[in-house]
Amino acid sequence: MSEPIPLAKPVIGEAEEQAVLEVLRSGQLSLGPRVPAFEQAFAERVGAAHASAVSSGTAGLQLALRAVGVRDGDEVVTSPLSFVASANVCVMERARPVFADIDPVTLTLDPAAAAAAVTDRTTALLPVHIFGYPAAIEPLEALGLPIVEDACEALGARYADGTPVGGRGHAAVFGFYANKQMTTGEGGMVTVGDVAVKHQIDSERNQGRAPDMDWLDHDRLGFNFRLSDIACALGIAQLGRLDEMIAGRARVAALYYEGLAGIDGLALPCADQGEARRGWFVFVVQLPLEFDRDDTIRALAELGIQSKPYLPAIHLMAYYREQFGHREGEFPVCETVAAQSIALPFFPEMTSAQVERVCAALRETLGQT
Repeated sequence: MSEPIPLAKPVIGEAEEQAVLEVLRSGQLSLGPRVPAFEQAFAERVGAAHASAVSSGTAGLQLALRAVGVRDGDEVVTSPLSFVASANVCVMERARPVFADIDPVTLTLDPAAAAAAVTDRTTALLPVHIFGYPAAIEPLEALGLPIVEDACEALGARYADGTPVGGRGHAAVFGFYANKQMTTGEGGMVTVGDVAVKHQIDSERNQGRAPDMDWLDHDRLGFNFRLSDIACALGIAQLGRLDEMIAGRARVAALYYEGLAGIDGLALPCADQGEARRGWFVFVVQLPLEFDRDDTIRALAELGIQSKPYLPAIHLMAYYREQFGHREGEFPVCETVAAQSIALPFFPEMTSAQVERVCAALRETLGQT
């Protein structure tokens, strides 16, 4: 049997190895010069005024919600189709995540549904640029509420007006886990337009310390959500090859579109609309309704193809059922999409032969060889 094809694979080379080695040899592994250097380079990349490096995308989302004023008892309108972190951070701040259904084409938060979910307790909106596709930000901006963008999957994406995701002035949070467009192993970045917001995030990521205070003096409650110089050095090196890696993902996506064309009932990721551009993160397909997602994943695994449910509906997870009383039927578009969606192997250096093998395996599994 051929070697299994993994779901994801980071691109790491000599530049990354050398960057990390330099930090190790310097002896300053944290709170050093690589952190501001990475922040500045990243902000410039996405056209943001400021950026704050943090320990994960999840940490960034939590700090961003705090920075826009989310407090105990507030409500945050967000998408039920996302990695669970985007809802968890609301709960961690003792706010209630209020879900609204998704657009059936883009799979992002439906602006009309979001507007209908707003109440006098709504403090913020948390749209998710799901699978790298930009949410419809302008209609959400019209609601007049603070926005925290979950851009953890969307580095390289562009809004409908053609500007890069992360550069619109709202707090936008990116993630650098190993399967993302670029990686620092673990890590994240929050881009903002207001320097006061950056100062708050910078303080709270570092136990509430202010820049001009002694290291044992703290003026607010904070966390240890710092990102090390080792990780930031890796991030700087990855930024240097980001265009190459994004182009590699786009190439693999084009091969998938070609290889999976014409399969009855199989829904492929939506094409870019207008000036909006996807920042390719994963290649997620929706299976024909008559096929069980989990059975399909097992069948692909037997053929040496890794795949994964992407993504379960958050409101139907056990915790959210038990704590908030959610049940089937609340968000029908999300529930249908979640039940039929799987992520296929997808990484920049994937070969055309590997893509062909995945396509052939999926066709075989669906009985359309």
